[in-house]
Amino acid sequence: MQEFISPPMISAKLQELALLIARHAPSDGTHETAVPELCFRRASQMSEPKHTVNLPSLYVVAQGSKTATLAGEEYKYDPSTYMVSSVHLPVIGRITEASPELPYLSLQLLISPDVILDIIHRSSSQWKGKTGRGMLVSHSAPPLVDGLLRLVRLLDAPEDIEVLAPLFIREILYRVLKDEQGALIRQFAVAGSYAHSISKAIHLINRDYAKPLVIEELAKETNMSPSSLHKHFKRVTAVSPLQYQKAIRLQTARRMLLSEGLEAADAGFRVGYESPSQFSREYSRMFGRPPMSDVKQMRKIISAPVD
Repeated sequence: MQEFISPPMISAKLQELALLIARHAPSDGTHETAVPELCFRRASQMSEPKHTVNLPSLYVVAQGSKTATLAGEEYKYDPSTYMVSSVHLPVIGRITEASPELPYLSLQLLISPDVILDIIHRSSSQWKGKTGRGMLVSHSAPPLVDGLLRLVRLLDAPEDIEVLAPLFIREILYRVLKDEQGALIRQFAVAGSYAHSISKAIHLINRDYAKPLVIEELAKETNMSPSSLHKHFKRVTAVSPLQYQKAIRLQTARRMLLSEGLEAADAGFRVGYESPSQFSREYSRMFGRPPMSDVKQMRKIISAPVD
């Protein structure tokens, strides 16, 4: 993607957005808001690469920059752009621009498939074309930033949130769908499209990640042939269904090890591994260290004082 410079009008709006986020997110970390679909993130320093699962969401950076890596493909977004994940995707996120003086400030807005589908039905938006990736980065435009500002300003008028927040969220998603890359989002809401079937396959894998994955059964559940499932799944996620399941299993095991204090073998068994040695080997390959060494290092980082 070519570098895109925000015009002064957008820059001023983004500055206001950054000030609002900073006020509602006064410390580093993730901050929930009175709008259930909306949360903020603040960071005062660049981060190490972090494995996570992106939820179907709109991600907007008001200050700083970040990268998300999906199976080796890097997506960079900053105040001139926004990122959308249309499905659950295992990524490696890294904050690449942040400081105590100019902290990284961003928002995440969860995307409801029902709202997307209703917008499509009520507008002339249609999807035609090949199945595309479930993640995109696109240029921000004044109407989108205006909608985001209206939504965030609502946090100062809590009595208006219940009525107005759904309207503003709908407007924001409408702007995203009208964007040049909106078709890549619309494809997941259109029943009968390959992307819609892959979205269902992703849901089934996330629901039953600890169970053995049988491609023929998954293909039957999604009304696809095994070969078609594999081809379109990789177009959406950049990985095969088995690779996707492995990433979900290992990230879930990592959270269990950190939060529940399990032994490595127990965590591996909980997420579907019958062989402790295979679990340890694949965990090390993904995170760079054996399970217990990795958890020890993560706890050390979490407990370290912030300068």
